[in-house]
Amino acid sequence: MSENTNPALVLLGINHNTAPIEVRERLAISAERLPDAIRSLSSVPGIREGLILSTCNRVELLTVQDDTSDLLTFLHEYFAVPAATIKPHLYEFREREAVRHLFRVASSLDSMVVGEPQILGQVKESYTVARDVGAINGSSGGGGQLDRLLQSAFTVAKKVRTETHIGSNSVSIASVAVDLARKIFGSLHGKVILMVGAGKMSELAVRHLIGHGASHLILCNRTKQRAERIAAEFARPGVNVEVIPFEDLYDQATRADIVITSTGAKHHIFGRSNGVHFVQRRRGRPMFFIDIAVPRDVDPRMNEVEGCFVYDIDDLSQVAAGHQADRNREAAAAEKIVAHEVARYQDRLKTLGAVPAILALQENAEALRQAELARTAKVLASLTPEQREAVEAMTRSLTNKLLHPQIVALRKPSE
Repeated sequence: MSENTNPALVLLGINHNTAPIEVRERLAISAERLPDAIRSLSSVPGIREGLILSTCNRVELLTVQDDTSDLLTFLHEYFAVPAATIKPHLYEFREREAVRHLFRVASSLDSMVVGEPQILGQVKESYTVARDVGAINGSSGGGGQLDRLLQSAFTVAKKVRTETHIGSNSVSIASVAVDLARKIFGSLHGKVILMVGAGKMSELAVRHLIGHGASHLILCNRTKQRAERIAAEFARPGVNVEVIPFEDLYDQATRADIVITSTGAKHHIFGRSNGVHFVQRRRGRPMFFIDIAVPRDVDPRMNEVEGCFVYDIDDLSQVAAGHQADRNREAAAAEKIVAHEVARYQDRLKTLGAVPAILALQENAEALRQAELARTAKVLASLTPEQREAVEAMTRSLTNKLLHPQIVALRKPSE
């Protein structure tokens, strides 16, 4: 591949709109695995820079690459998932459309729950990891296209939050899960709720549960200390938040009317046989599982067990739709901001692209000016120092004025 080939900005991915959870969970990347995944992406022939964004609702590859790079093959080989399984669900954006998509994602306009604030933090985390492993070039010393793009995305997201009310009454996947629990029971008061996992999503869920009347919560996590930290944070009169060891999970789970689970486990925590056992011990009393993990924590076959009801993150989309109507006006205002900022970003790129041509033009003109001064050196020799300085200033000013229209034309974005 010639070094003169212009690299392309490419974004390839799947999300909750294009792929069911059965596909998304096969491509999910845990936080621990993300550095390795980004290193592997950046080692693909032709990839100049690369970043991977992996959340419960999307997996996206953002690259600066040569045309020979094959991102579908990377997905197939890295995740050991047949290309035919992935391909029908993929979308690809290039250049301006890739910029627009990233700005919309960072601004939470492409989220299942429009306006949720978690996505911006997830984009920032992916950017930090990619930079730390050397997959994103610094903004100085050449390169740096993804660095500039991501910094612009963060600025746009902040502007959307500041200039619209899209983030007011903050809604998240966790809050939607709690809304679903309220819809199931009408009231959470008196219900025992088991929260499995102690990450950010779990912490948000606990906050919303208590805020909506839940008074008996059981927390369980592989690292007990993290669950204890959450329990201590939310301890208050009238609210019983207890922590159980992970090894007691299956014995204690039968106490729960609702199980909300959000872990980073690679395999199901709850299987069909667990469901049979739980229902038997509960003597037929129903048990509801709200699984907001990707990959899923609950085997979907548990739905086959009479008395067990399982909802995964895709089921939450119907609940999330109820919040959408209230946000449509703010989303429209946010879309206008994104469109304006995409145009500004593209204009800046074109200006950056013109810099080498402008520098060459200025160097050429200065060389000609110096040559003409040298050619008339004998005539100028009789001038006083003040007169020679005046000639120097005049020729420099004349050169700049002659160059000005050409420089303006080079900097002006093409229509």
